[in-house]
Amino acid sequence: MNIMPDFTFLDNPTPGQLRQITALYHAEGWFSGKRAGDDLAAGIIAGSHCFVIATAGSEIIGMGRSISDGISDAYVQDVTVKNVYRKLGIGSGIINALIARLEADRLKWIGLVAERESYKFYERLGFKKMPNSTPMLKIIL
Repeated sequence: MNIMPDFTFLDNPTPGQLRQITALYHAEGWFSGKRAGDDLAAGIIAGSHCFVIATAGSEIIGMGRSISDGISDAYVQDVTVKNVYRKLGIGSGIINALIARLEADRLKWIGLVAERESYKFYERLGFKKMPNSTPMLKIIL
């Protein structure tokens, strides 16, 4: 498959874009439950420092976002590509678009938590394991 996706930063997504983004979250098993509708996707986008989508025509085939205070550092989150479009460089394009935006915003410290053995993907893009660090999580039910 030969595809040249467009990478676009969203500020005000359309209802159709919200439906597709919500579907991407569901496909990854993220945010299932009563708050998993399009309103959740809209809130995530609004609360992000930046939110990028990869599109093929009008189809959203991937996404990623960064959270930040806009001053000192940023974290990359929610990076995913639809299964059928994986291994085509789209994930790398999403990360590169996020990094370029964060660098343009003068943020030089960019962190992330690599899930499900994805750290090799991020290492190829210049990320390194943080020595003496352990990702931690508290889930409030």
